[in-house]
Amino acid sequence: MKKEQNPIYKVIFLNQGSVYEIYVKQVYQSELYGFIEVEEFIFGERSQVVVDPSEEKLKAEFDGVTRSFIPVGAIIRIDEVNQGGVAKVVNGGGNVAPFPINFSPPPKS
Repeated sequence: MKKEQNPIYKVIFLNQGSVYEIYVKQVYQSELYGFIEVEEFIFGERSQVVVDPSEEKLKAEFDGVTRSFIPVGAIIRIDEVNQGGVAKVVNGGGNVAPFPINFSPPPKS
């Protein structure tokens, strides 16, 4: 399989009880401990006749955002994909819950 020059990433994460699915061009570990950074959000073309309300909600929420920091514990999945898709929000994550992670160092004995 040929490696694409400019990969696109599908990032699925939990945010306030909803599952977010976004497409971005940059994903990397943040210098802020316990966070993943995502940049260069990809949304569908505005010239489309059919408007997806879920994607419009995400466009409005991330309007003016150049970089977002997502807690590692909120990440469900990150995939490298061939092309972007429709960003969406699914209310009520069903049976998906964040994995309990303690980022503090263990106590000294």
